[in-house]
Formats: sequence, structure tokens, C-alpha cells
Amino acid sequence: MLKVNEIFYSLQGEGYNTGTASVFVRLSGCNLHCAFCDTRHEQGTMMSVTHIVEQVARYPQAPLVVLTGGEPSLFIDDDLVAALKQGTGKRIAIETNGTHALPAGIDWVTLSPKQGFEGGDAHPVVLDRCDELKVVYLGQDLSQYQGIAATHRYLQPCYVPDERQCQRNMQACVEAVLAHPEWRLSLQVHRVLHIR
Repeated sequence: MLKVNEIFYSLQGEGYNTGTASVFVRLSGCNLHCAFCDTRHEQGTMMSVTHIVEQVARYPQAPLVVLTGGEPSLFIDDDLVAALKQGTGKRIAIETNGTHALPAGIDWVTLSPKQGFEGGDAHPVVLDRCDELKVVYLGQDLSQYQGIAATHRYLQPCYVPDERQCQRNMQACVEAVLAHPEWRLSLQVHRVLHIR
């Protein structure tokens, strides 16, 4: 049984897969308490693997399942990943802070490390490779991520409720990408579109 906050169908709004129709499985709970976290993931319903697969299969048109949270790597295992693949035929992606090893069979790993942020240093990052490294940018030294092997590297402005601060964060992120072109800009397109 896993505590599931929500399962929903939408477009991926961030990073490499932006715009891809996806089924999101948001698990409840995280091992970090980042001050800027914008996801309310604490509540949830206990669900069996079979029930999760059934809910995901309600969206046959989606090519991608995104395991997210909270921190999904704390709860998922080989059995869940295999059941989702076998029961839906979809590719499996995960959004993780990288502080916990991942099970086999995941097709796309988005690593978003939180070290150096208030509430983000409780556990060290253990993953050293990923498909996509997506860093929430608040002016930190980007050299700390050089040891992570990533096919794609994204900087994403930190969203905060204050509109002026959001604009400053956006400008700082743009300047960082211009200064470090090995990174690309990732925006939270779902916020622009007002979708989940």
C-alpha cells in the first residue's frame, strides 16, 4: 500500500518533456522540508499497486506516467514500476530530489537536487546520473552540480507568491543561462496555462 496524494491527467509543465500528455501519480511525503516548496503533498489515500495501475490506465491516451511528490523514491519499488509498465504500456518517469536510490525500470529520471537551500540539506544526494538535471535557481554556485552526469541540464526560476520577486528570480535565471550556456531555461508552463 502507498499513500497517494492524487492521480491526474495533464501536460508536463517543466523540463525536457514540457507539453507531453502525462498521468501524474503524486505520492504523499518527503524527507526534505524546502522553504520554497510549492506542492501540498502531505494528505493522501492509501492505495494498493493494483488500484494505482487501474487509475493510471483510465488515461490510455497518455504516453507517460510521472511519479512525483513529495519524494516518490521513498515509497516506490521494482514491483510498482513493473506493474505500471505491464498494466499500462506507458513509459515511466520520476521527479526526485536524488536522496534515495531508484528502483529498476524507470525510463526517465528528472533529478532536482535541493542541497544548499533552507530545509534541503537534511539528506545528501546519492544519485550521480540522470536524464535531466533540473535545478531550482536562486543564485547558487552551479559548479556544485558538475559531478552529476546528465543528458540535459535545466535551470528553473524559483516560484514565489510575490510577483516582483518572481520577476527578479526569472531575470537572474536568464542571466545565469546566458553566462553558462551548458544549461537551458525551464519555465513552469503549467502556471502560465493555469493547469495542474
